This record gives sequence, C-alpha cells and structure tokens, in this order.
Amino acid sequence: MTIIETVVLDTKTLVESPFNAAKLQSFLKVLSSDLDARFVHLPSIVEKITNGLPAKLTKDELMDLTSETIASLTTKHYHHSILASKTLASYHQKRLPRKFSKNVELLLSQKTKGKGLITKRIGKLVELHKERIDLVIDHERDYLLDYFGLKTLMRSYLLKFNGELLETPQYLFMRVSLGIHDDDIDAALETYELMSKKYFIHASPTLFYSGTDLPSLSSCFLVAMKDDSIDGIFKTVHQTALISKCAGGVGLHVSNIRASGSYISGTNGTSSGLVPMLRVFNATAKYVDQGGNKRPGAFCIYLEPWHADIFEFLELRKNHGKEEVKARDLFYALWISDIFMEKVQKAEDWCLFSEDSCPGLTDTYGDEFVKLYNKYEAEGKYVQKMHVMRNQIRRILEPSNHPTCVVKLWSIQMIMRLLSAI
Repeated sequence: MTIIETVVLDTKTLVESPFNAAKLQSFLKVLSSDLDARFVHLPSIVEKITNGLPAKLTKDELMDLTSETIASLTTKHYHHSILASKTLASYHQKRLPRKFSKNVELLLSQKTKGKGLITKRIGKLVELHKERIDLVIDHERDYLLDYFGLKTLMRSYLLKFNGELLETPQYLFMRVSLGIHDDDIDAALETYELMSKKYFIHASPTLFYSGTDLPSLSSCFLVAMKDDSIDGIFKTVHQTALISKCAGGVGLHVSNIRASGSYISGTNGTSSGLVPMLRVFNATAKYVDQGGNKRPGAFCIYLEPWHADIFEFLELRKNHGKEEVKARDLFYALWISDIFMEKVQKAEDWCLFSEDSCPGLTDTYGDEFVKLYNKYEAEGKYVQKMHVMRNQIRRILEPSNHPTCVVKLWSIQMIMRLLSAI
C-alpha cells in the first residue's frame, strides 16, 4: 500500500512501509503547479519530511507532518504557506463525501443524545435543493485559505464527532449560509459565494452554531448586575456562564455593588467589596470557555470612577502584587462621566461613593447625574474625597493600557480635550 490514498475513513489505519517518497513528491507537484518553483523546491521538502518520519504513523499524522514541515518554510517564501494549506485541504477533502448533500447525510447520522450534528431542517432544505446546492460548491476555494487560516478553522470551527473532522471549509460556509437564510436559497447561495471567496466572514458564534440545534449566533452581550445581593450576584454569574457557553462575550457593569467595608444588614457584617466577587467571575470566564473549549471566555467589567473600590479595581490586572487580589483573565473598562473629566482638568476634589448608601448614580447620566453627585457630596455621604491629577491618570493607564475608558455621556469633547493634554 502506498502512502497517499484516495480516501481515508479510518484515521487509525497505519501507513505501511516502505515510505514512498516519490509518490509524496508527485502529490505535492500537482498541488504546487501554480507556485514559484524557484522558491518551493519539492525534493528538499520531501527530504526534510522523510528525515522527520518516525517508525510508524497514521495517515493523518503523515499529512500533519507534511503540512507542518512545509509551513515551517514560510519565512523563506509565502508560497510555502499556500502549499501547506493545499496539502492539508486536499487530503481532508478526500476523506469526506464529494457532494455537500451527502455530507449533510453524514452529519445527520452522527448522533449525540439522539440528535445529529445539524438540524433536520437543514437536511430537508438540502434534500429539496441538493442539485443546485451541490453544483455551487467549489472545493478549489479551500485553497484560497493560507495554512494558518485553514488550521484555525480545523481546530475550532469545522464540525467534529469523536475527534474526527466532518466538514471542509466550503461545507462550513454552506451550512452557515443555510442556517441563516433558511428557505431563501438565493440569499443562502449568495452568502456562500461571498464567504467562500473571502469577501467577508461571519463572527465566531455564527460559524460555530449556524445550522445546528444551538443557534446562538450573537457575539456580544451587555449585562447588568441583577442586584446587590448573593442571589443577584450568582444569578448574574449563571447568566454570564450560559452566554460564554454559547460563545458570547460579556460586558458587565458592577457599579451597583456596594463597596468594601459597607454594612450588610442581613448578616450584621461588612462587605468584602468588588475584588472577591470579580475573582468568581474570573474563574467563571476561565472554566466556561466559549463553545466548549473552542476559545477562552471573554468578560469585560465596567465600573464608574465614583465607586469606592476604584483603586483595587485598577490593580486587578497588574502583574505585581498579591495574587489573591488579582483577576487577570477579565478585561476592564471605566465608564466615565463629563463631570469626572472636568474635575480632573481643573484639579478639583473627586468623591468616592458606595451605591448602597448613595442610590441612583448607576442609573443616571448628564445633568441628572451631576445633580445627584453634587447632592451626595453636599450631604457628606461620600466614602472618600480625593484629589485627582493628570499624572495619576497617566500612571493608571501606562503599565498595561488597561482599563479601557468609555464615555457615560453622549458628549466626548471633554475627554478628547483632556486626553490630548495628557
């Protein structure tokens, strides 16, 4: 048996010796016919691959080794990346049905908890329009992807069952198109054409789940902390975990959580503040990664600069300091109002509050926020009054470029003026 075969269904089938280097070179020659032979020297490539062969390997492992070896030469010329991608794509195509309609049958037959990998609706649509759909699939367009792009799709986006890849990039694009447009076949085919020609690509959740029984296609979710209580906090943890499970990123505001040292009437104790709570969200983002180990969870935490735990918040992502007060797997943003920037610009005092004793600050903006802020300051309800200088702002932002600064009010003129001065 020679090394390169037309169809491989069992990835555990061992390649029989002796290794046929001439056959491999012939295979690569067909794939490299449109590449620059001055830079892509096939005999040298095959020799390099041969030198890296173990005593035994599967055909999948041989193709991985071949593509990785070729890709390692990309620094010499970018055509190596193209050849590496073609090698892997060509081999992968031969392992699957040549027609999309047949591949849909394969995906429907792979049952997990009684369901196929795609919806029965997709199966019915393809059955009704299979001649037209099969006709537009262009396997050559898999070769438009470079090696890094193809490996990214294979690692996270193409459907798998028991570790076996069951889609090609073209089948992925068609599945996504049909999942979005349903029985509008003209729109589905147009979307397929545009994606397969690399005019655009949908966001990751859409690529993960379109056409499946978990059609969660949105990328980003803005979430408010439900309540400043154990129930409210952990309901929010649960909500963000479910979003991350479905490959969504989370933006969460936490300004309504009482500050460290605030009184808790239910237990006659005091609050530990934002940091321990945010470490729970940090652990959630790490544990509930997006799409089941397809990519890391992404949570961005928003805080307004009047919150009394602001300084601890600003230290959460830094590398130095005690580990028990860090949450480095979260992203952070300050939700800034005009009055804060005005006070920084004028080097005036700024007050820090806790939402439990100064309610309403999280829900107001503009003149209403200024009025409420000034009222609480006049009543002495602040936890701390401090002087904010421009060099303090610079020291906060410079070490890690975090947190991100966003504007609570629609007007950004004040921030732009201040940042230009800084």
